[in-house]
Amino acid sequence: MRDETDDRSLAGARRRGPLRPGDLVQLTDPRGKMHTITLIEGGEFHTHRGRLPHDDLIGAPEGSVVTSSNGTAYLALRPILDDFVLAMPRGAQVIYPKDAARIVGLANLGPGARVAEAGVGSGALTCSLVRAVGDDGEVHSYERRADFAEIAEANVTRYFGLRPNSWNLTVGDLVESLDLTGLDAVILDMLAPWECVDAVAGALAPGGILVAYVATTTQMSLLVETMRVAGHWTEPRAEESLLRTWHLEGLAVRPDHRMNGHTAFLVTARRLAPGTVLPPRRRRPAPGAYGDDYTGPRAAE
Repeated sequence: MRDETDDRSLAGARRRGPLRPGDLVQLTDPRGKMHTITLIEGGEFHTHRGRLPHDDLIGAPEGSVVTSSNGTAYLALRPILDDFVLAMPRGAQVIYPKDAARIVGLANLGPGARVAEAGVGSGALTCSLVRAVGDDGEVHSYERRADFAEIAEANVTRYFGLRPNSWNLTVGDLVESLDLTGLDAVILDMLAPWECVDAVAGALAPGGILVAYVATTTQMSLLVETMRVAGHWTEPRAEESLLRTWHLEGLAVRPDHRMNGHTAFLVTARRLAPGTVLPPRRRRPAPGAYGDDYTGPRAAE
């Protein structure tokens, strides 16, 4: 029978049971501040609140409380992906967990799926994609900047405890480097995703899904109009996710004053079969939707 500690699969990397050397552990102090460490035999965690030997954690069950040399108590848990993403080292701004979860859903990802993403940034979305497709799937990531790719690789490897075999990272431009076909989904997180529409159409299987993460209405409009003119896509749809947490203290239960408001728009569409032409839209654009000052893809019509 295979030793659980030798399991190099993603399931084995995210193991349960007592805390062990090499595990990623999240320490939460009484004020709620979180510190993420990797357990090392003989190692120590130091802050102004004192010293905490790693050996006090090794062998302890997850969910234990340990005390530093000055008496500060820390709750020790293996971090969930949401907490890890918000605390990870960053090169580029990360895709927030609320958007990453929605992207996985919109792209209909599950075990065995084949997906590509560009750009990688700090690797936050990559972790969600790799976990969604499992050991039998494929995640192909493209990042123009070598420094961002290096940070992303370190973050993904640190979270899973190994470099996933299902993940391939390419430093380069998506349009120039993408030589895949039959993909189930492609995720675009870049300044000008409309420049990649034709390349993505060639890589997706019929019925495959494109999800684009764009921050501004201008980007969203240019992308949608480019896709409509290209003719390879179902009618694009757009949405954004708003997340509000709540304050919970006795009878003082109310919405928090601060919330995760707009982070980005998610634009989705599906690849049509080759040669398919969508029926004309019955709904006419609103008067003035394409005015004289519009410079997008429909400007010449």
